[in-house]
Amino acid sequence: MTSTYNFYELNFMAVLVSFLGFVLENCWLALSKGYVDNRNMNLPFLLGYGLVIIGAYILVGTPDSLRINKRFNISLGKKGSCVLYFLMSVVLISLGELILGTFIERKFGFEYWNYTWIPLHITKYTSVPTSLGLGALLTLFMKYGFTPLMDYIHNMPATVVKVVGIALMALITADFIMSFATMFRTRKLYVKWVINLRGSKIGLRP
Repeated sequence: MTSTYNFYELNFMAVLVSFLGFVLENCWLALSKGYVDNRNMNLPFLLGYGLVIIGAYILVGTPDSLRINKRFNISLGKKGSCVLYFLMSVVLISLGELILGTFIERKFGFEYWNYTWIPLHITKYTSVPTSLGLGALLTLFMKYGFTPLMDYIHNMPATVVKVVGIALMALITADFIMSFATMFRTRKLYVKWVINLRGSKIGLRP
């Protein structure tokens, strides 16, 4: 395990996770609602997922290397650290969804998501099942996926990591800004294409 990663390596990870987030959300849609779509973006990247992973690493660390353990010189053991990481993830995800969902609706004039159809929802923006599920996924990824992927990125050619990562992040950020500008202007979600998996119908936005 590499003890520290530079800006370009973390940026490359953010790009990778942004793509994985796009895949994850469409897998959830496919299983729960029977369709997939563009997730309000033109490119197959959801920037929020990448930022969450990098933010979690910078602020909290990983389950095997919790920053709170180092700061207060305590040892919870592997199981205790994983449980604490999971609980913190659930709380932070719940608060993050609640704050972000409320902010977007009030400032942009549309619902970015709505969990009222899910049992044990807390307002329309967060719910116990989704927070537990996302908290578990975050904990598992940070324990078993983050370090191996970061070490792999660390061993890639530095120029590739720097140039490709920055170029993709620039495109993802531009797409994010343009897509939100469209949603702000229209006051609704940016649905460009939908594939109905149950009926095999493809719908494209005019």
